[in-house]
Amino acid sequence: MENTHAEADHRSSRRKYCGGVRAEDLDENFPVVNIDSNALDAVRLLAEHRLNGLVVVTDTSETPYAVLPASQVVRFIVPGYVQDDPGLAGVLTESMADHAAEKLSGKTIRDMLPKQRQHIPVADADDTIIEVAEVMARLRSPLVAVVKNDKLHGVITASRLLAAALKE
Repeated sequence: MENTHAEADHRSSRRKYCGGVRAEDLDENFPVVNIDSNALDAVRLLAEHRLNGLVVVTDTSETPYAVLPASQVVRFIVPGYVQDDPGLAGVLTESMADHAAEKLSGKTIRDMLPKQRQHIPVADADDTIIEVAEVMARLRSPLVAVVKNDKLHGVITASRLLAAALKE
């Protein structure tokens, strides 16, 4: 038991010495979805909780596999021909927009992820706020998964990171 207190004191003094907040101090619980989960259910989760993304894991691991930003979901449901010619967006009817949900029907999270695996926005629990910000900026991700002992510890959203940065 004494060793645990010594480790906690060491971490505390290291934080004071480093003068910064660590990722594990900022992260929070966040919805996580399995890569083979139903896409429509995941989109409902995004919409109902007004999330800017989801952390994706596999069946066999609590380690983040990917981050699925809400913007990627929007790209998935907007027809390719509209993305190629944005002028067509003005001629789509609302009933056409209603068919977006149909595009998600029978699809999984895996179907919405880019075919080529991307870098995963991950930070170690001991990373500083600047290190987390660097990952978020470099990968243009609205959230960063925080990992401790190779398992998901929590998530830091861009808004939470900015709030913490303004306090410093």
